[in-house]
Amino acid sequence: MKLTVLGCSGGIGGSDLRTTSMLVDDDLLIDAGTGVADLSRAQLAAIDHVFLTHSHLDHIASLPLLIDSVSDLREQPLTVHATPATLEIIGKHIFNWVIWPDFSVIPSPEKALMQYRAIALGQSVQLGERKITALPAEHTVPAVGYQLDSGHGSLVFTGDTTVNDSFWPVVNRIANLRYLLIETAFANRERRLAEISKHLCPSMLVSELGKLKVDAEIYISHLKPGQAALTMAEIDDCASAFKPRMLRNRQVFEF
Repeated sequence: MKLTVLGCSGGIGGSDLRTTSMLVDDDLLIDAGTGVADLSRAQLAAIDHVFLTHSHLDHIASLPLLIDSVSDLREQPLTVHATPATLEIIGKHIFNWVIWPDFSVIPSPEKALMQYRAIALGQSVQLGERKITALPAEHTVPAVGYQLDSGHGSLVFTGDTTVNDSFWPVVNRIANLRYLLIETAFANRERRLAEISKHLCPSMLVSELGKLKVDAEIYISHLKPGQAALTMAEIDDCASAFKPRMLRNRQVFEF
């Protein structure tokens, strides 16, 4: 599998800040934040599956426009995979004919441009030799992370999450884990905000990484604009033993 980071920032503002989205091979997205907008129409039309971690805008912002922009180039519906709760939220609040047309019934329910597929926590979706599994996450709305398993190696993306004891036993059972992408949205000075909004800050991150029992390269996502340098410096101070690195747009992982 090949994963290309289209966006991994906690916000926008500047040529390199795009919100969360990752292109897997050429046909699959993990989240659909603003980074999707950098793809060409041909690249957008090649995407057959979108796996959403949760319903927050920075993770779904490009999804409505993606479907609309390539509707004349597709012969099969775009499949949106998410938990039942997330599908209910985006159906009620986004694809509701008020914010955006309901592409799950356009041009007709029988030939819709978009279809929903519910995925439960712990469930895997097999796409050829690729397996995508929903992992536990703890956030202010229903959320999951994902394990991407090529059969040769695995990459785990936490999505937006905070302290989460149920996540680590699952990860520690992944024998072929190679990469862990984990969020840290706030600097330590905003720990209280991180706790309220169910994100991580460096002091919380180091405690979480202490629960990791298998080897993996660790990358930090969801850094807030204007705080990235400070947050990474704090991570270097308290979590250097884990050798975490900053995740960057256009970074490529092959596994």
